[in-house]
Amino acid sequence: MKLILASSSPRRQDILSSLGVLFDVAVPHVDERGLLRIPYEDAVVEIAVEKVKSVANVIRNAVVLAADTVVVVDDRALGKPVDREDARDMLKLLAGRVHVVVTGLALYREGKVFTSKEITKVWFCDMSDDDIEFYLNTTEPMDKAGGYAIQGYGSMFIKRIDGCYFNVVGLPVFRLRMLFQQAGLNIVDFMKEG
Repeated sequence: MKLILASSSPRRQDILSSLGVLFDVAVPHVDERGLLRIPYEDAVVEIAVEKVKSVANVIRNAVVLAADTVVVVDDRALGKPVDREDARDMLKLLAGRVHVVVTGLALYREGKVFTSKEITKVWFCDMSDDDIEFYLNTTEPMDKAGGYAIQGYGSMFIKRIDGCYFNVVGLPVFRLRMLFQQAGLNIVDFMKEG
């Protein structure tokens, strides 16, 4: 059985690769704008389902995995910054506060879709204007939900997390393993040997 990752996210690809999972990538074609709403825990699952269906309708006889991640603070969803000013505003909003990262997962197998979600709390430290300018100059915030990357320079500004680290990166590994089991699969069967 072949695994297809319905995502263009380099972070999700890196996580699967680091586990030794063999997969191909197919970029889903989903307009997410109308789907993202409160409660975000439901919206990210719905978006992941739409992504998985988009790819499963084109590629037959495969297991298809999709995910959607959102950063939420004060009931406000933060996507990827549109420009440097937007990234600056996001970092100012997150600085010194707690936010949540919510990821919805969907797995398609033989005409059925299985879903799950993961929520992680993240504590940001206070950030001075110089801290924010330093971080913006790394360009790291520009293609990340919430305008930061926990696995990069952004880690310097995160005091602690409560929950799955990999969820904040974009693909909660333990929840992913459980989702495969829910679908009657073992993720180990998709890993290269040795």
